[in-house]
Amino acid sequence: MHPMLTIAVRAARKAGHTISRGFSQLDRVTVENKTDNDFVTNIDREAERDIISTILQSYPDHSFIGEEGGHKTGKDADYVWVIDPLDGTSNFSRGIPHFCVSIALRVKGKTEVAVVYDPIRDELFTGVKGRGAQLNEFKIRVAKKKDMTGTILATGFPFKAKQHYDAYIGTFGALFKIGGDVRRAGSAALDLAYLAAGRYDAYWEFGLKPWDTAAGELIVREAGGMVTDMVGGHNYFKSGNIVAANPKLLAITLKEIQPFLTPELKK
Repeated sequence: MHPMLTIAVRAARKAGHTISRGFSQLDRVTVENKTDNDFVTNIDREAERDIISTILQSYPDHSFIGEEGGHKTGKDADYVWVIDPLDGTSNFSRGIPHFCVSIALRVKGKTEVAVVYDPIRDELFTGVKGRGAQLNEFKIRVAKKKDMTGTILATGFPFKAKQHYDAYIGTFGALFKIGGDVRRAGSAALDLAYLAAGRYDAYWEFGLKPWDTAAGELIVREAGGMVTDMVGGHNYFKSGNIVAANPKLLAITLKEIQPFLTPELKK
């Protein structure tokens, strides 16, 4: 195993243990409202501390970007760990067992190592640049479907950016009409991991943050998929607007959503 992946997996499993323990004692979990429709719990923060402390033991000079405030510029700014300690906080806090730990290592702006860990199902999705993607150490590939007939699509509602409501409803309608069915499960990192494993066929969402997608997008690409922004470019890490699928379905998805995109969503 890649040495940095080994550390990422160790960190993810440690955070996963903290999350599982918290999930079994939800009456002791405290929930705070960061902004409208955006929540954080004491477990998010504890899991992030677990991840950062585990990585620092092996790489004390590395830098961090964490959702819950774990921003740290180390002596080596070329190595940046992008962390979402608990992607799917709303699910977690309401007792819905669908959430994960997401950890990615970016080296000089390129994602090299990725881990998405579901502690409830004990499913560990991993990817290393140029070495493929795995689920619990078995190789995974994106689905091979060539058209939208019978597909299962995945998405997330732009509940933190409701100014995109009309555009989103347009894209949803266009894809719903030609696809088989749609899932909205509440964890972007798991959506991408499921796509990489062939469980979903295509995925699109507006307004995500780097920690939502950094790990999942590498796992998708290493599983043979493609990840772009809404116009087929590579600005998704900055814009937060993302589309992912195998090459054939990606082209279809991009074509279908174009008529509904605002100038802001085309950036």
